[in-house]
Amino acid sequence: MRGDDERQGAMWSYVSAEERIPSDHPLRPIRKMADAVLRELSPVFERLYSKTGRPSIAPERLLRALLLQLLYTIRSERLLMEQLDYNILFRWFVGLGMDDPVWAPTVFTKNRDRLLEGDVAQAFFEQVVEQARGRRLLSDEHFTVDGTLIEAWAGHKSFKKKDGKKPKKPSDPGNPSVDFHGEKRKNDTHASTTDPEARLYRKSNGEASKLSFLGHVLMENRNGLAVNARVTQATGRAEREAALEMAAEIPGNGRVTVGADKGFDVRSFVEGLRDLGVTPHVAQKLSLGAVDGRTVRHAGYRHSQRRRKRIEEIFGWLKTIGLMRKTRHRGTARVAWMFTFAVAVYNMVRMRNLERAAA
Repeated sequence: MRGDDERQGAMWSYVSAEERIPSDHPLRPIRKMADAVLRELSPVFERLYSKTGRPSIAPERLLRALLLQLLYTIRSERLLMEQLDYNILFRWFVGLGMDDPVWAPTVFTKNRDRLLEGDVAQAFFEQVVEQARGRRLLSDEHFTVDGTLIEAWAGHKSFKKKDGKKPKKPSDPGNPSVDFHGEKRKNDTHASTTDPEARLYRKSNGEASKLSFLGHVLMENRNGLAVNARVTQATGRAEREAALEMAAEIPGNGRVTVGADKGFDVRSFVEGLRDLGVTPHVAQKLSLGAVDGRTVRHAGYRHSQRRRKRIEEIFGWLKTIGLMRKTRHRGTARVAWMFTFAVAVYNMVRMRNLERAAA
C-alpha cells in the first residue's frame, strides 16, 4: 500500500545531537583532540578578550568551525554558516544547540581576525604537535623539509608599475583589457595593487609565473607528521632560508638528519646544516652538487630519500582538501595564519588514521 506524502509543518525531537552522531564517526576523535588543544589555549584566549562589553563568538567555537571548513573544503564563510544552520553534524562539532542562531558571515570573519593578533594558529599547531609527541608518534632524529607554492588572491591585472604614474582610463572599468606584450614585469619594478606582499614567481622552468607565497613544512620521518610550518614571500632563496631556520628550531642537542630534494643541494644550504650539527640528507645532484660521498654511502641516507617523499602527501592534502591551492586571504601574516592552522588540521587527521590503523 502506498504511503501518504503528508507534510508536517513543525517538528519536535527529544534526541540530542550527541545521540544522533554515531559513536564511530570519524569526526569524534578529531573533536576530542581539538577539545584537548582548546583547553590548553584557554589562558591565551583570556588575554585576547576584554573583561567587559558584549560577548563575542566563543573562540573555541570559532576554531572548531574553521576546522570544519578545512576538513570539508568549504570555500567561503557564507557557505560555512549555511551548513551550520541546517547540518546537525556541524552543529554538534562546533558546540551549537539545535535552536542556537548561527552567525552572520561578516561577524564571523571579524571575530576570526581577532585571533590573528594573538598568533593563535601557531599556538594551536604547537599543542597538536605536543599531543603527537605525548603519544610517541614523532621521531626526534630524522626530518624532511620542503616548500610549496601558494597562489595569491591577486590577478595579473593587478600587477602594476610602482612609478606612481596613473594608467590610461580603461574602456571597461569593471574588467579592463591589459596588454602585457613587450613589457618587462619584475618584482623590483611592479607590485600587485590587490596584495602588495605577493610576489611574481615560478618554481621551475616551463611553468607560468604567478603571484604567490611560499609555504614551508618540516616533517618528522617516522609517521609523516609536520612539526614546523611557516609562510614567506616567494623568492629564489626563501625555501633554503626557511629550511635552515626550521632546522635550527629542532629541539634537543642530539645529532639529527634533514632530508630534502635536489633543489637544496647547494653549498650554502649544506654547509649551513652542518654548522647547526645537522646531517644533510639532501638528494644529490648529478654534477656540481654539495653533498659528498661521506654522506650518501650510509644506509640511513638511502632510507631518508625514501621517507622524504612523504612530505608531498602533506602538500597534496593542503591543496586538495585544506583550501591552500589558492589562498583566499591577503598579506603574508594572514596567509601564514591559515597555512599553519591547515597544517595542524592535517596532523590531526593523520593522527586519527594512525590510531585507527594501530587498533
